[in-house]
Parts: sequence; C-alpha cells; structure tokens
Amino acid sequence: MTIFTHVTVGTNNLQQARSFYDSVLGTLGQKRIADLDDNGSIWGESAPSFFVLKPANGAPATVGNGVTVSFEAPSRAAVQAFHETALANGGTCEGQPGPRNWAPDAYAAYARDLDGNKLAAYCFKPA
Repeated sequence: MTIFTHVTVGTNNLQQARSFYDSVLGTLGQKRIADLDDNGSIWGESAPSFFVLKPANGAPATVGNGVTVSFEAPSRAAVQAFHETALANGGTCEGQPGPRNWAPDAYAAYARDLDGNKLAAYCFKPA
C-alpha cells in the first residue's frame, strides 16, 4: 500500500527549479510529467510523485528545518550520479555518497536544491 500520493517543495524561481530537477531527477529515472502553467511542475516515473510549486499564498518559499525529501535510486551508481548532478547544477552538498549504517545495504547521498530544500537519494541493494 502506498502511504503518500506525492511530496511538494516550494520554489522562488520556477524556471531554475525546472532545469535543476529535470537534470537531477533524470539520474533516478524520473521525468517531468506536467507543468502547471507558471505555478509549478510535476515529476515522476509514470505517475505524479514530486511537485515543485510557487507557494499558493504568494509568500516566498521557505525551507522546512528537519525536512528531507528522499528518492529511491535504482543503483548505487544512480546515487552517485544524483549527487554529482545536483552539485553540477548549483545544489550544495549535505552528505557525500556512501553507506548509511541505520539499515542493511543502505547507500545514500544528500544535497540541497537551489531553494535550500534538502534532498536525498537512497539505494538499499547490496554493493
């Protein structure tokens, strides 16, 4: 059973966010599924799962302290590509690719997007 239908983060620069996420999520096999005019865009594999939107209330988008959006990666190489692509597209490092000891075979990397939203990519397959 799926628990979430989608996750949304805010942006203050939709055009830059679209470019960033087209590149970064492409490393994980996701693509932009729809644009919501000048309000946002939606990514996923075959169904909508990740939204980037301008805040509906018109206030600036802000980062949630303690919030991380983590994507499933198909391989450890995809985790590495996710991290490298995020940094190459203006993101910042929040954790180098490598093992995470909280779960068997957990391998992850962390980055922040251009608006400061914290992202991760995780693979749980053995090396």
